[in-house]
Amino acid sequence: MIPQRDSKINKAKHGLYVVSTPIGNLGDITLRAIEILKNSEFILCEDTRISKNLFKKYNIRSSLISNHKFNEKKNIARIIDILKSKKIVSIVSDAGTPGISDPGEILINECIKNEIEVFPIPGASAVTAAVSVSGFSKKYYFYGFFPEKNKDINNDLEILANLDCSIVFFVSPKKINKIINFLKSFFSDRKILICREISKFYEEYMRMNISDLQPFKKDLKGELTLVLSEKNNKRIISNNLQESDKKNIKKIIKILSIKDIVDLMSQNKKLSKKEIYNYCLKLRNEK
Repeated sequence: MIPQRDSKINKAKHGLYVVSTPIGNLGDITLRAIEILKNSEFILCEDTRISKNLFKKYNIRSSLISNHKFNEKKNIARIIDILKSKKIVSIVSDAGTPGISDPGEILINECIKNEIEVFPIPGASAVTAAVSVSGFSKKYYFYGFFPEKNKDINNDLEILANLDCSIVFFVSPKKINKIINFLKSFFSDRKILICREISKFYEEYMRMNISDLQPFKKDLKGELTLVLSEKNNKRIISNNLQESDKKNIKKIIKILSIKDIVDLMSQNKKLSKKEIYNYCLKLRNEK
């Protein structure tokens, strides 16, 4: 049995706290997250201007340090020194959990290397929120944001197309129309849930077949979370015999029974058993 760590002990211990913050609605923060942030000597923020709105609402007055993807490597030595001096330091992103498609991974690994304790403070997640209302398989793969180069996107989607589970992507509104073309190429037989502005005033959920996706208007706003359904494993049965199929049946009808022909052709060619049977009967009756 895993021993439970008392939250009061957690509060008093020095180390790095990876704190999840709301993904939209500021009311979606946990009581423990507020407690930890208030008791932190320093809070690392992806964008202090955005974080200040949250901190003002909950009267959080800890010292802030700007920590984003452009300066996080430069900040490492300073932050590690602060943590080694037995301080309580928290890290937050603009929304959601640091280190998950947001800055934080580099610092967390450096803390592990320096044997500095790292504590997760769980909270709101766009990934689990989107999957929970998708109606798709709850077995899912989280991909995150797409790379910049088309070649890299293409290579990744070729691999992902083989996964028989739901797949979750983050997409900026500026890139969605470009991504739609890729999705239609690799996942045309799947369904999709497009979540926009989760938990915010203008939140929107769009459900459709990927084959029916159309480009969005250019002034689309708000981050998007896409959930693709698992593979459609239903066999697609053709009701129309091609000339090549008819020629093959004519060749083998002299040596095989109609039952054997139906079993063979329907299995290998995914053809309608009824169509094969009727065509075989027609050939037999012509004799």
